[in-house]
Order: sequence, then structure tokens, then C-alpha cells
Amino acid sequence: MTDINPLLEDSDLPDFAAIRPDHVVPAVEQAIADHKRAIDAMTASGADSFDAVMLAAERADFALSRTWSPVGHLASVADTPELRAAHADAQAKLTAYMMEAGQNRDQQQAVARVAARPDFASLPVAQRRAVDLALRGFHLAGVALEGEARQRFLEIGVELGQLSTAFGNAVMDATEAWSEHITDEALLDGVPESDRAILAAYAAEKGLDGWLVALRQPSVLAILYHARNRDLRARVYRANATRASDQADDMSFDNSDRIEAIMRLRHEAAGILGFADAAAHSLETKMAEDADEALAFLADLAKRARPVAERELAESRAFAADRLGLDDLQPWDVNFVGEAMRRTLHGVDQQQIRPYFPLPRVLAGTQALIHNLFGVTLRERTGVSTWHRDAIFYDLVDADGAVVAGVYCDLFARAGKRGGAWMDVCRSRFRDADRLHRPIAYLTTNFAPPAGDQPSLLTHDDVVTLFHEFGHVLHHLLTQVDIPSIGGISGVEWDAVELPSQFMENFAWDRDTLVALSGHVEHGGPLPDALFDAMLAARQFQSGLAILRQIEFATFDLRLHRDYDPVEGARVNQMLAEVRAAVAVIQPPEWNRFAHGFGHIFAGGYAAGYYSYLWAELLSADAFELFAHGDLPGGGASAFRREILAAGASRSAAENFEAFAGRPPQIDALLRLRGLAA
Repeated sequence: MTDINPLLEDSDLPDFAAIRPDHVVPAVEQAIADHKRAIDAMTASGADSFDAVMLAAERADFALSRTWSPVGHLASVADTPELRAAHADAQAKLTAYMMEAGQNRDQQQAVARVAARPDFASLPVAQRRAVDLALRGFHLAGVALEGEARQRFLEIGVELGQLSTAFGNAVMDATEAWSEHITDEALLDGVPESDRAILAAYAAEKGLDGWLVALRQPSVLAILYHARNRDLRARVYRANATRASDQADDMSFDNSDRIEAIMRLRHEAAGILGFADAAAHSLETKMAEDADEALAFLADLAKRARPVAERELAESRAFAADRLGLDDLQPWDVNFVGEAMRRTLHGVDQQQIRPYFPLPRVLAGTQALIHNLFGVTLRERTGVSTWHRDAIFYDLVDADGAVVAGVYCDLFARAGKRGGAWMDVCRSRFRDADRLHRPIAYLTTNFAPPAGDQPSLLTHDDVVTLFHEFGHVLHHLLTQVDIPSIGGISGVEWDAVELPSQFMENFAWDRDTLVALSGHVEHGGPLPDALFDAMLAARQFQSGLAILRQIEFATFDLRLHRDYDPVEGARVNQMLAEVRAAVAVIQPPEWNRFAHGFGHIFAGGYAAGYYSYLWAELLSADAFELFAHGDLPGGGASAFRREILAAGASRSAAENFEAFAGRPPQIDALLRLRGLAA
């Protein structure tokens, strides 16, 4: 009996439990061959209608994505040496093919024929938008290149894909490679019992007694925020700040050469396309006009935030000296001192808050919030094939009882899982003739796992993270656009894609929402009003320092890509030092190698686009303030669902915002939110 490759099945959901590493390469090779045949057949037909050209291409892309998406997801959440090797091999083949497909002149000419039809202007807005973005995509893929330039551009694309994957793998490996075994519990003085239980579980995983401090979350934050032992904080800070670098104890994962190669190739690729630099190339698909506009936006925020941050740092130094006996505040002390100040000055103790947020209660409350806002229900479905016992699946049910979408949730930190939190696409919404493919998403976090009989207890920051990622999920799931390339988050300008996620974060500061989703792990009581009031009063605590840190990262990213010099190379450490001198008020040690673990720009989609978080926060702060005040032309949550979530990239992000707000975005709400308003 022939083994059916689960990655090639035309199913609504992937059969994750059946996928093996040896399925990956054959499936991707077959999917590539099928895609090529479909595109060749379409271009050979000479068709010029939207259905015959665009929908045929969307159908081929959908099938290819259906095969690859589970592979990419597994590489992030269930890493093994065998899967990693198969993923790398398949990714190289897929990248090479997609680079060639982007330069398919026959397909580009077919799309151009659709755009040239006399009745093109009468097509629905979404269809015209899909055509326009497809033509732009061909341009940015180098469809007009000739000869050696064309071949070189293809080679660069493949090499960049390999380097990006290698960068991320090095960070993951470096994270897993470092640990400190602790047998003397006194070293963990100040670390909450819930975090100690996690460190004990890490030790048990390795067959050790005592506790194991690792570079996984929440281990690092547990030490840096709570451990009274300063030397332990310093060791963990250094290990975390030098991951995958030339300054790490184990330099075998050093990303230095990869960073240099990535930057060199990005600059070369941008030049081949006629752009001055990689930043200009990246900004071509964003809301910001160019890097100078984005940098000016950041500089204006920095000018407003720096005096606030300087005052906050002076207060921290005074508190550290007067209350904690620390006369020389160091970077590994900053979070510890900040947490002590929050407890002492604002009466907010994260460990006092945490028992009110057991994960089951938070999930139930999150489901209720989503239902109340958008009229849809998340309903758990059992029996779904997953990659790990912790992963759960929810159907999204609309008000009429129909299942319209679904989401996988994988919430706990573990070995073999990339750190951080993210949403990704499993399936896009696609109406193909009489069949509707429902959108499916992945929601991944790295919360503290349950310890013994106690459920996972979330910090308030974890609740914010969960709401953030559900914003992305809802953007994908609630789309009403039937064309995958412009539905959900696909095709949305990168500096606007964070709008729904950051909009949702605001509900983590809403009293009614928090009371509804809280319930003390021991007695079930909701978050007390006094504790919520203290949290709200402390919301802008050290907000100047926090936003300056984001400005530092974003400015470094843009300047690194805009100011790259082929003769001098990336000058990563020099560039970061220059940016910090201009922006930061806390100067880290010379050996700090933050950039070597900066996966967002070297292994993710944020190259010359990390500023997007702050740019989109301007949009989300303005949108939420209008929502909260009820000052909207088309209603509140229903208007947000209709004009932002449902619309996807069928219009520009600016048009979506104006349809929701009745005007262009304004910065005032962001300044008020961050405590920077004059």
C-alpha cells in the first residue's frame, strides 16, 4: 500500500500527527511541480480575464502554501535535527522556485493583460487591488532584469533564505545550549515560587535535582526582575545579551558572519532592482514614504521621550541607592530595580497579580471579549491532529452558528520551540468556484507551563501578549476577502499590520474585561478594584525608558539598512553604538551583542521595518481612543470589524483607517497613551 504524503492532502486541516521529516522534501518537490504546471497552463491559454488569470494563480499559490505552511510551523514549534535538515533542504528548493516564479514574464504579461482590459475599471475594488499588487510584486521580484543581473538576483534570494534560517537556528541553539544548574536555593532568593517551580521542571527535564536557569522564557525574566542575587542577574544578563555572538561563552553559534552576509546581499539585491539601499527597497511596500520619513517619525518621538526617560532613570538610580544599596546601577539591575519601585511606589506586585490570571480563566475571558466585541464565538474542537499535546484547536463560529474559521493555540514554552509570541497563517480564506476554504491561523506564545497541579499563571504582560496575538488572529480569521493574496493580513502594508493587534492590547487595561477574565487560582475571586487601580496608575511607569528602547531598535534597523557601505560592511556594533549614543539613556556594556539575536530583522519579516510597531501604535492608539469615546461615523467594534479586519488589503491601510475613523490618523492619542503629551 502506497504511503500517502499528508502534506499533499487536500484537507481543511493538516494532519500534523502524521507528518514525518521524510515527507517534507518529496511533498515540496511535488507541490512545486504542480504549481509550475498550473501557471504554465494559465499563461499558455492567452487568457485575460480575472478568473482565468488571477484566480488560476491564486489557486496554484493556495495549494503550494497548503503544503509549505505546516512545514514552516513545525520548524518553529517542534524542532528536531531530522526536521531541521528536511526543512532546510525543502526551503532552499522552494525559495529558488519562488524567486524564478517572481520573474515569470509570461505570468506578468498575463496579469498585465487583465489590467489593460477596457472593463478593468469596472471590476470590484478588491480584484483591481489584487492585480495592482501582483504587478508590483513582479517588479520587486526583478521581472524586468536581464542576463547576469537576473541570475544574480535569483542566487541572492536563495542565499538570503538559507542565511535567515541559519540565523534563527543559531539563536535557538544558543538559547538551548546555555544554562546554570543551581542546588543552593538561597541563590534564588526573591524569585517567586511559581517561577522556581518552572526552574525545577527545567532541571527535572535534564535529570537534575534543584533548579536550572535557562535562556528560555520565562526563566530570564524571572531572574532579571526578581532575583536578589546580583551576580546571578549579571550572569543571566550576559548570557542572554551575548547569545549567538562572538562574546558568548560558546562561540560555535556566532551570527557575526551571517549578519555581514545578510546585509551585503540585501544591499546588492536592492541595487540590482535600482534602489539606493535595502531600506528603500523595504519601504516600497509600506505606508511610510521612505526611510527618512520613518526616521523623522522616530526622532520626533525620541525628542519627546528622552526628557521623560532621563527623569525616570534618575529616579531609578536614586531608589537603587537609597532603598537597595546599589550605588552603581547596571543594566542587569534595571528590571530588578524597576520591579521594586513598582511594588514600593505604586503598590503593584506582579506576583500578587499573577494568581488572578490562571490560563484557563484568561482564555475563557478572552473568548467572551471576542464574542462581545465582534459577535463570534471560539469553540474548542477535540480530536484535531496536532504536533504536541499542549496544542488546542478552536473553531470560530459566527452569530448564525456557522463555522467560519479556526485557530490552533500553542501557548507554553518548551525545548525545541522558538521563543517569543507570534501569529502565522495555516490556511487563507479562498472562495474557489463553489468551495470556500476557511481561514485557519496559528497562535503561538511561550507562557510558563503548568507546575504540578497548578495551572499556568499569567503575568499581566502575558495577558497583553495574548490579546495582541489574538488581534492578528482576528485580522486573518474575520476577513471577508475571498482572494488569498489580499485577504486577512496578506498584502497589508507591514507598518499597518500591527494595528489590530495593538488595538486589542488596550482591552487588557479595561476594568470590566480584566475583572471578567480574572479569578484567583485559590479562591476564584476576581481582580480587586484596588489592585486594578494601582495597575492603571502604574501603566505609564517608566514609559519613557520603554519607548526609547523601541526607538533605539527601530532606528538601528533603519540606519543599518539605509546607510550600509559595501566597502566598510555592516559595522553592526559601531552602528548600534552610534544609535545608542543618540537615543538611549541607558548604555549597555561594550560586549552586549543584542543584534546577534535580533531575529525580527535577520530571521523574520521586519528588515528595515521594525519601526512598524511604533508606526502602527500611532494608528491603534488613535483608533482605540475614538472607539472608547464612541466618536465614530460607523459605530464601534462593528465598524472596526467591517473596515479594518474584514477589508484586509482590498484597500490601502490608509483608506481602511479613514473608512473606520472618518479622518486620517493623528499622533495625539499615542502621545497621551505613552505619557508624552505636553
